[in-house]
Amino acid sequence: MTTEQQFDVALRRCRELFESKLHDYAPAWRVLRPASLTDQIYIKAKRIRELQMLGGDDHSAVGEGSFNEFIGIVNYGIIGLIQLELPPTVTPDIDSAEALRLYDGHAAKIRALMLAKNHDYGEAWRDMRVSSYVDLILMKVLRTKQIEDLQGYTLVSEGIDANYMDMVNYSIFGIIKLTE
Repeated sequence: MTTEQQFDVALRRCRELFESKLHDYAPAWRVLRPASLTDQIYIKAKRIRELQMLGGDDHSAVGEGSFNEFIGIVNYGIIGLIQLELPPTVTPDIDSAEALRLYDGHAAKIRALMLAKNHDYGEAWRDMRVSSYVDLILMKVLRTKQIEDLQGYTLVSEGIDANYMDMVNYSIFGIIKLTE
C-alpha cells in the first residue's frame, strides 16, 4: 500500500473510535480548553514512552498498549484543532453530526500537510523509529504548552494548530508502523 492508503486506513480507524465515542458521550469534550487537550496528549505520549522504556506493551497494567494511545493522540489532536476554531463553552453546543463534519475538515487538512511534507522529506518517517515519533510528540507538546503560556504569542514559531497537526501526523505514522 502507498503512504496515502496507509494513512487513510489509520485515520479511518481513529475516526471510527471518535464516532463511537460521540455516540456514547456526545461532544462532551466541547467543555475542554485547548490546554487541557494538550495535557491529555502529553499523558498519552508519556504513557507510550513509559511502556517503551519498560520493554513494550506487554508491561501494560491496564491492558491497552501504544496503538490505542496513538489513536487517542490523533483524536485529541483533532479535537484540539476544533476547540481552537470554536468559542469556549461550558456546555456542549454542537451535535454529533457537526462534530464529525469538523473532524473530517481538520483530518483533510492534516492529510494534505502530511502529503506536502512527505513529498519534501522523501518519506523519511519510514526510516525512523516509533520511539522517535513519541519523542517528537512530547517535544511538540512542550512547545505547545509554552505557546499556551505565552497566550499564543510567538516571535518566529508556528502556532498551536501547527503543533497539533504534527502530533497527529506522527501518531498516524506510529499507527502505520505498528500495523506493518
